[in-house]
Amino acid sequence: MDIFKSLQISGSGMAAQRKWMDTIASNLANARATRTPEGGPYRRRDPVFQAEPAEEAGGIAIGPSARTGVKVVSINVDTAPPNKVFEPGHPDADADGNVAYPNVSVVEEMTNMIAASRSYEANVQSFNAFKNMATRALDLFR
Repeated sequence: MDIFKSLQISGSGMAAQRKWMDTIASNLANARATRTPEGGPYRRRDPVFQAEPAEEAGGIAIGPSARTGVKVVSINVDTAPPNKVFEPGHPDADADGNVAYPNVSVVEEMTNMIAASRSYEANVQSFNAFKNMATRALDLFR
């Protein structure tokens, strides 16, 4: 196995978690947006992660279930109906006086943010551990 494969794995995890954090930030920023260019209220978004398959490593087959990283394959738009709130004076109110607000739960988004942040930190620690081991290995040759 390539010695730098662990760095690639950690890097792919950090990139995926950063994309998740960006999506969470977008959801939180638009939690009260009643108008979008597509029309209607903002729709909550979620990234879809996929494990990347391992290849042969130096002629040694790793196995069909081995994975070497993660990537974001798409961003899904939530199809749940918007939250209706009775506000007859709002400029976006319908004929019944209801305003369609995004289906974004701030509590759920904050929970997702904590999970993404901790996953990112775990990948950073793995990256730093490899960096420290490599540095110590190089110090042996001095």
